[in-house]
Amino acid sequence: MYRIEEHQEKATAIHLFKVAAPEIARKARPGQFIIIQLDEKGERIPLTLAEWDAGRGTITFIFMEVGATTCRLARLQAGDYVQHVVGPLGLPAHIENFGTVVCAAGGVGVAPIMPIARALKRAGNFIISILGARTQELLFWEQELRQTSDEFIVTTDNGSYGRKALITEPLKEILSSRKIDRVIAIGPIPMMKFCSLTTRPFGVNTIVSLNPLMLDGTGMCGCCRVSIAGSTKFACVDGPDFDGHQVDWDLMAYRAKFYTAEENTANEKHSCQLPFNKKGLP
Repeated sequence: MYRIEEHQEKATAIHLFKVAAPEIARKARPGQFIIIQLDEKGERIPLTLAEWDAGRGTITFIFMEVGATTCRLARLQAGDYVQHVVGPLGLPAHIENFGTVVCAAGGVGVAPIMPIARALKRAGNFIISILGARTQELLFWEQELRQTSDEFIVTTDNGSYGRKALITEPLKEILSSRKIDRVIAIGPIPMMKFCSLTTRPFGVNTIVSLNPLMLDGTGMCGCCRVSIAGSTKFACVDGPDFDGHQVDWDLMAYRAKFYTAEENTANEKHSCQLPFNKKGLP
């Protein structure tokens, strides 16, 4: 059992949990993730590590309420427990002094990009960060990412805050105006796909963090398989970081929707069993 030490609501339906997990905190590296399970019958969901404190023995992860399990998780408070936390899993992000690096974070993608941006900054890189979301209400960790960056841009799809644009628009402008040595793009599948398509003509190495359907996290089940340059890889052991120019994005999007019907059924059952929260959502 793993105790929840802190629960913050960072934005609309977006939650930060700090959990006591000293062994994971001692070994965690930027880019790695955990798998959590609420109870013995609960599903296993992968969540990227956003922060960790080896001295205090805590790890931090951030998630959005999108399904039955994340909605159940969001109702836990400090002092509650989750059954299992497994990690750190996956290969750490490749950190070195590349030169000028663009860190593009879409929505909740700012959580996994933060430790990577900090590590890249410590390695001597010049960091240009682009933080984007659909609306202002979904933005968080703006100041934290700004403090890590040498240049910083905020975009919202509807123009409610910052620049009204998709992340790819300032990204293309930056690529057109100066030499960029590396791009890190983390966010929803469409965002990472189109960031990769934007950087391809410029020949800039582009790293994305893939979060496909996942079960055991050890490469045994094959559930998280992705196609990279025509070869099958497993995101849990070969990733989660991959070359965005080599990802089969259409297959990735197709597999992400594979269990939509089952997810809808679980959401309906969940809605019937849980009371309404303060926002009136089941």
